[in-house]
Amino acid sequence: MACLLLGACNVLSPSTAPAQTFYSLDAAAVPGALERPDPLAPTLLVAPPRAAAGFDSPRIIYTRQPHALDYFAHSEWVDTPARMLGPLLVSALERNGAFRAVGVTSGAAAGDLRLDTELVRLQHEFQTQPSRVRFTLRATLVDDRTRRVLAWREFDTAVPSATEDPYGGVIAANQAVQIALQELSAFCIETLRQRPPKP
Repeated sequence: MACLLLGACNVLSPSTAPAQTFYSLDAAAVPGALERPDPLAPTLLVAPPRAAAGFDSPRIIYTRQPHALDYFAHSEWVDTPARMLGPLLVSALERNGAFRAVGVTSGAAAGDLRLDTELVRLQHEFQTQPSRVRFTLRATLVDDRTRRVLAWREFDTAVPSATEDPYGGVIAANQAVQIALQELSAFCIETLRQRPPKP
């Protein structure tokens, strides 16, 4: 009888498991004022960002020692970071005014230039105090007509976390992405300036 009553209590009592919390990389955080595009500027197609092995999941990664990745148990991204990054790239590059138009690559789309990106890492690092979030993005700018690589660069940003928990890491991650997008925008403008004029 005692076992039956105990089982009934377990069924009727509410679950004490912590609720899952979901976070995003916020499009509203993309910096910079909207610049008027030059009508003679090239068009840019942005390929969907790829993610390095281990970073292609919505799970939020943290690390306490080199080469060892762990995941927060009850906190996740609303989507994979690479998918969330795609619209942020387009928005940031639209705002700098360096391109006549910026769009996402598709089978039918054709443009002057193409931007390929890879999310190398996005992780909350607890090896230091305060902890920090490291975001690394590799970008390659390609002439879409000739398939020639014009320039490539790796952007590596680390931002201290205000609190030693997943939410502090999410805030730092958004700040790190902001910084990387600013640097990426400047990189694209610099590459255009060095590009030889069309014959």
